[in-house]
Amino acid sequence: MRSRFLPFGTLGFCLAVATSFPNMAAAQKADKKPPDAFAKEVVPLLTKYCIKCHGGPRPKGELALDKFKDENAALKKPQVWEKVVHNLRSGDMPPESKPKPTAKEMEIITTWIAKGLAAADCTKNRDPGRVTIRRLNRIEYNNTIRDLVGIDFRPADEFPADDVGYGFDNIGDVLTLSPLLLERYLDAAEKIVEQAFKDPKFRQRYFPVPKDKKERPKDDIVRGWIESFARQAYRRPVTAEEIGRLKNFVELALQNKQGQDKGLQLAFKAILCSPHFLFRVEVDHAKGIYPISEYELASRLSYFLWSSMPDEKLFQLAGSGNLRKELEFEVRRMLKDPKSRALTENFAAQWLNFRLLREFNPDPTSFPTFNEKLRDAMQTETEMFFETIVKEDRSILDFIDGDFTFVNDVLAKHYGIPGIKGQKFQRVKLTGEERGGVITQASILAVTSNPTRTSPIKRGKWILENILGTPPPPPPPDAGELPEDKAELKGTLRQRMEMHRSKAICASCHQRMDPLGFALENYNAIGAWRTKDGKFPVDNSGALPTGQSFKGPKGLREILKGKQADFRRCLSEKMLTYALGRGLEYYDRCAVDDICQALVRSQDRFSAMIVAIIKSDPFQKRKAK
Repeated sequence: MRSRFLPFGTLGFCLAVATSFPNMAAAQKADKKPPDAFAKEVVPLLTKYCIKCHGGPRPKGELALDKFKDENAALKKPQVWEKVVHNLRSGDMPPESKPKPTAKEMEIITTWIAKGLAAADCTKNRDPGRVTIRRLNRIEYNNTIRDLVGIDFRPADEFPADDVGYGFDNIGDVLTLSPLLLERYLDAAEKIVEQAFKDPKFRQRYFPVPKDKKERPKDDIVRGWIESFARQAYRRPVTAEEIGRLKNFVELALQNKQGQDKGLQLAFKAILCSPHFLFRVEVDHAKGIYPISEYELASRLSYFLWSSMPDEKLFQLAGSGNLRKELEFEVRRMLKDPKSRALTENFAAQWLNFRLLREFNPDPTSFPTFNEKLRDAMQTETEMFFETIVKEDRSILDFIDGDFTFVNDVLAKHYGIPGIKGQKFQRVKLTGEERGGVITQASILAVTSNPTRTSPIKRGKWILENILGTPPPPPPPDAGELPEDKAELKGTLRQRMEMHRSKAICASCHQRMDPLGFALENYNAIGAWRTKDGKFPVDNSGALPTGQSFKGPKGLREILKGKQADFRRCLSEKMLTYALGRGLEYYDRCAVDDICQALVRSQDRFSAMIVAIIKSDPFQKRKAK
């Protein structure tokens, strides 16, 4: 993936070159490059930076890049490049002692990736990958209980925190199951069933009295009650054998003279502790590559858009085999449903990192105007902005340069916007150069700052990761940090950073990050506009390694709008990762290409990205083990 294959350092540089081979023919055709462009442009760079270590009879890491003389040879080994990417992203490579490509060479490779990175032939039967069986995370558990029993009391808030992988907390590979969590599941099931059985609406939903005058066997009625709850909880039809096992709890309670209600409580507790409830289970039912069942598709769909179980409409369509036929209509219905707020709370909050706002505590001496009301207003603005793009099906490019936002009196005062009174948020049209898109919103500016000052490095890194999809590698161990002690600070922040990045080992990354961050220096650490950094005028100018120069937030937004293809791909990759609950692999490139093309055809409408993801092979299909 483009965001996963960013070229940095010796091994990263080689990897970026190598992973761009598979779709090179298309890139050459698009750029009208001669057939020998690979040999003329890429092989010399491999020779210059890679072959010394990764060539010869005993290549390091058993990675021999000198054998790739042409595109055809590289096409046969796409898996190699994906494995090396993992080592690169983990920060294990490259060795500090090895020479690094120049900024210009790095930009050349980034361009190659943007135009030609693909590791599969998109015209053939695509590999959809395989989603790991994964448990419900805390948010999904709470939402599922809310929709299953009709009681919103958030039992999972007492569960251990979920681990994060690839930027999200719904990734199957990192959602482990500890002994402590098992205990919490048992405790939660006890509390849920106890409260649910006291609720008349719950009993009416799951224990309906037969309407027909003909008396039915009591045994059949009980089985029907168990089946109704288990079907909802397991998110699929329940087998007769499963119903029989659950009914044994009722019979056991009757034998012990505890009553039918007690037996049903035991059965329902067993359902809530079952792996079929706690995990999203997809079982191989064919060989090779095959479409997942409609019930599995319904679950993928609902947990993607709602972070919860399917509703009755999805169950009905899956049961009749019509879900795929009605898929696009259902997607649009679900996006209009209030439960789609889960996309804001779970996807947007992690993509844009404003979940971290709760942990941000600026120095009260330096920023006396910051308080809990302002913190809440910051978060609400970004949430409402994202929700508006979803609900109004606006262009995703509004994230870069949207000319509207939402403020109440507290946030309006913070921004210097006149005429806003009261705690209720109002939609305002932005004028001037100070604000536009999410990048200039206080929530983002705050979480990319330090407690006592701004951080152009964090802000530049945030843009590379979340807007352009080109994250830098971890800093080297001896990179050091700027001193926070005011007694040690001399000159502007820019001047101090220039000294810091004079180290050769730091320069290549900072040349890409710092200019982006400096363009936002007119905003202090809590996102308020300023013209001075201490007693010095703010210098908000910047120049990229490509030679592009710009000034201030407006100039930065213009630069980013010029890179809209990069943003389109970055957001598509992140949304697909979130939708699948797994990291993207080299063979997912074809699906990402399709999603980006769908965005272009629809003038970048948000719904077009969602529909394209849901119709993609990785979302619709599965590869048997």
